[in-house]
Amino acid sequence: MQNGTAYTGGGSAQDDLDGRLTVELASVVSAARRRATRDGDRQVDTAHLLHGLLESDPAVRDTFDGAPQIARLLGYLVQRSIGYGLQWHGTVEDSGAVPLVTEGGVPGWSPAAAAALDGALDRAHARYATRAGCLDLLAALVDDPESRAVEVLRRASVDPAVLSARLDGKASGQE
Repeated sequence: MQNGTAYTGGGSAQDDLDGRLTVELASVVSAARRRATRDGDRQVDTAHLLHGLLESDPAVRDTFDGAPQIARLLGYLVQRSIGYGLQWHGTVEDSGAVPLVTEGGVPGWSPAAAAALDGALDRAHARYATRAGCLDLLAALVDDPESRAVEVLRRASVDPAVLSARLDGKASGQE
């Protein structure tokens, strides 16, 4: 949550958020919401966001070590509802990076996912961009070592520290 603006729901709060995201990132957020609903998950979590980023943005895919690594990542994410990740089903992702939000939180988002989106907005602001992009969100996801997204990265043999360094090198190339 940034400046008290909730990330879900309708009306002006959603419009405000959409105005602070690139078209590509807004599409990723929508896809993550649909995936969470389709999978029967109570909340959008960081793994839903990572899945959307990998499927939607070539610049995100270019940050990884080629097609085999992307295939492993997508394999883990696809297996979420049929095996891997079943321990997450019906639970709230609380990585401990932020306090568990109980009142006035972001309805439909795990605390870690809300923190990642907030981090993406902060990253964009730090580079004087008007909108957060997909690489901003990926960097924010990687910044939380206890998130589900980072767990998926580690299981797919992606070193979050190496990925973070690559993203820091690409930060100036975004909108």
